[in-house]
Amino acid sequence: MNGLPLIRGDDLDLPIAWRDGEPVSRRRYLADVNALCALLPGQGPMLNVTADRYHFAVGLGAAMLRGQDNLMPPNHTPDMVARLHGLFPSTYGLADEAAPAVQLPMVWHPRTPPAGRAPEAVPPVDADLLVAQVLTSGSTGAPVPHAKRWGLLVNNTRAGVQRLAEQMGRADLSGVTLVATVPPQHMYGFESTVLVALLGGAAFDVERPFYPADIARAMARAPRPRMLVTTPFHLKTLLDSGIELPPIDLTVCATAPLSPQLAARAEAALAAPLMEIYGCTEAGQVASRRTTDGPEWHTYEGLRLTGDGDQSVVQDGHVPQPTLLADVLEVIDAQTFRLLGRSNDLINIAGKRSSLSHLNYHLNSIPGIHDGSFWLPPEEPAHGVKRLTAFVVAPGIEPAALHEHIVSALRLRVDAAFLPRRIVAVPALPREPTGKLPTGPFNTWAAAALEQASPRVPPPQDQRG
Repeated sequence: MNGLPLIRGDDLDLPIAWRDGEPVSRRRYLADVNALCALLPGQGPMLNVTADRYHFAVGLGAAMLRGQDNLMPPNHTPDMVARLHGLFPSTYGLADEAAPAVQLPMVWHPRTPPAGRAPEAVPPVDADLLVAQVLTSGSTGAPVPHAKRWGLLVNNTRAGVQRLAEQMGRADLSGVTLVATVPPQHMYGFESTVLVALLGGAAFDVERPFYPADIARAMARAPRPRMLVTTPFHLKTLLDSGIELPPIDLTVCATAPLSPQLAARAEAALAAPLMEIYGCTEAGQVASRRTTDGPEWHTYEGLRLTGDGDQSVVQDGHVPQPTLLADVLEVIDAQTFRLLGRSNDLINIAGKRSSLSHLNYHLNSIPGIHDGSFWLPPEEPAHGVKRLTAFVVAPGIEPAALHEHIVSALRLRVDAAFLPRRIVAVPALPREPTGKLPTGPFNTWAAAALEQASPRVPPPQDQRG
């Protein structure tokens, strides 16, 4: 067997997690994995819905030692769970007390874990083992699985750990504490918290704080050096809260491009550099940038870019097969690029092209906008051209002034063809735990929200097309 270690085990007394300010050692982790392994059914895959990050990591390790993979869908709705059960009839769920109920045969983390014994050595895992299947929604709505094998996950994680350590000015991540606002069930949280701890020597806080005060408390109790793993949405909410924030040593951000203004605010408020990660389901994590240094992204060691625009391909390193990226890139050289937008969010209005991600970038850079997203109805209008709507969370701006406040700011940043015809104030956008707005559910929500909104505001006079 071509085996690779389950965890970095050079010192099993070092922490792999922190719970309420107390360390959980790597030795204890291996003992808990062994104990849970004995409770799992003979066949998988596992749907790991545990709310506690350490419980998730224990479930991951136990499944791997049983030769089972983890299903990682975009959500755990009853419809999605039913679809998974149809695709994989032997699927079972793993949960803890705080986890949501799912309609599957269930295994529960023991309330008081048995006193299992850690193995004498870190167990090896076959490099070819199917560890996870990351599921995305296909064009028919049926989940499409993307296989993740242990050897490639290890290589990807090692490249990411190297980049994180370089950004912190360290040789490695041993002794670094991770506080994360993203769940471990999604690829970003899985790679940047669970795998970074297992394989990179870091340790994660078991909780997933959401509200700004909870995030600040979690960061304050985390031993230094400490790192915040978050998204643009969570980071903006944290900074806009105005609460006092403890200094940290690195902020890591992903899931959507971050504006340089927000990155600069974060670096000033948290007294630490901010690093963005670029990746995709098919290839994993691909590149990073320090946002305040400029718009260029730099690939992880061993990766190589070819092509350009919407035909950009990454390969080598932990991506053995040439993989087409789902974004429009300006490829500067084999290791450097600029991100121009997603290939599936390019829009054409009055013969002019832009991307929704580019427009959202500028919308969320406007002072007073806590969150916002443009929306273009998927159906063709009965007459005329399509017009954009902007949904915004802006509690500090008077409704009567909102339209002019946003449009006057956007006039300085985008072509007049892309100014929103309507601007709708909402309490919140229907974001997933990772901060994303999936296209299908967002279209449904936006159509309903627009129907309930107040009468339309006339478009600005200089908007044409």
